[in-house]
Amino acid sequence: MASQMKIERMIHEEGSGVNFGAHISNVDLESASDTDITILAEAFYKYQVLVLKNQQILSPRAQYEFTERLNSAASMGHGNKHNPKRFLLSPDLNTVPHQPQVQIIGNGFVPEHQGAKNLRLQYPHHRSSHPTTIADEDDVEFTRFYRWHIDAALYDDAPPVATTILAVTLPKRRMQTVRYDDGTGDELSVPLGTIAFAKDKAFVRSTRVEYAAHPYIWMGRAKSHPTGLGLISEGKELDDEQLPPVDPTSIQILPMCWRNPVTNRLALQVHAAVARRLHLANGEVIDDLERVRDILYRLQRPGIAPQLVYAHDWEEGDFVIFHNRGLQHSIVGSLAEDEVRIMRQCIIAGTEMPEGPEEVVL
Repeated sequence: MASQMKIERMIHEEGSGVNFGAHISNVDLESASDTDITILAEAFYKYQVLVLKNQQILSPRAQYEFTERLNSAASMGHGNKHNPKRFLLSPDLNTVPHQPQVQIIGNGFVPEHQGAKNLRLQYPHHRSSHPTTIADEDDVEFTRFYRWHIDAALYDDAPPVATTILAVTLPKRRMQTVRYDDGTGDELSVPLGTIAFAKDKAFVRSTRVEYAAHPYIWMGRAKSHPTGLGLISEGKELDDEQLPPVDPTSIQILPMCWRNPVTNRLALQVHAAVARRLHLANGEVIDDLERVRDILYRLQRPGIAPQLVYAHDWEEGDFVIFHNRGLQHSIVGSLAEDEVRIMRQCIIAGTEMPEGPEEVVL
C-alpha cells in the first residue's frame, strides 16, 4: 500500500534566516511501514527537524523502535548493528522501567509516568554551568542558552543520527527573552522550555577535531560561555591522571564538517565544549586549549545569530525528530519548581562515524 504521509515545509516568520524544518502528518508511528520509514528518513535529511503533532498515545516501545528503525534507515545502508547498550543514557536521568532506552526528562514532581514513580525532575538552568548568571529578579522574564551541543558521547560510540522527543505534559505557555550576554546586545524571544536549533555554514573543510578522552568527565567542572557556545578556559579541566583509564582507540578525531549523505551539503558540526585539539590539513596540531576554543567560537558564533535560530513552540503531543549530525541544539528556559514538564527522549548511538567533505561539495 502506498504511503499516505504528508510532508509540509515549515513557514518561518518574516525576516527569519531559518531554512529547515517540516511538519509530518498521516503516519502512524506505532505501525509505520518500511515505506513510511524510508520516506521519513529522506525527509529527515532534507529538512533536519520533523514535527509530528498529536502523538499523545505514542508508547515508549514504539518511540524506541521507531528511533532504532530511523537510525538504521538514515545510515543509508552503511551499517545495521543492533546493540541494546547503544542508547545513550546519563546515570542521573530517569528511564521508563519497561523501556529503558527511553528517558523521562522535564521539570517538577511527577507522581507516576509509565511505571516510574515519585520522579523529581529538574530542568537544567544556566546557573549550574555558566560563570555569570541572570539576576534572580529577572529570571522569570529572561534566560540564556544552556549549552549548544550535539547528542553524542564523542568517545568510543559513533554519534547518534537522530534524536526523538515527545512532549507529554507542559506547563502553561509563556514567553522569555534569551540574552546572549556577549557584548553584542543580541536577544531572542522564545517560548518557555523550548529547544533551540541552529545550522552552521559549511565552509571549514580540511580541519579535524580531536575530542577529549571521557569528555564529559574531563570538562565537568568547567563553565560555559554566556551564549552557551563552548567553555571559558579557566584551567578547570581534569588532568589525564584524574580521568578513568583511557582506551586510545576510543578517542575520536572527527571532521569539522559532516556531510549529509542525501543532500551532500556540509554542516559545521563541532561540540566545542569537549573539543581538545585541532588537526590541520598541513599536519599541524593546535594543542593550546584556549586557542582551540577561540577558533571554534569565532567559527560557530555566526550560526547562532537570533535570525538563524529555530525555537520550537511545544504543544502536548508534539513528537520532534531532529538530525543530530546536521544541527546544534540547546536547552533554553527557566522553569519554576511547580511548572511540571514531562518529555520522553530517545537517543541511540550511530553505526558508523560521520563522513567528511568530498571534493564536489560546495
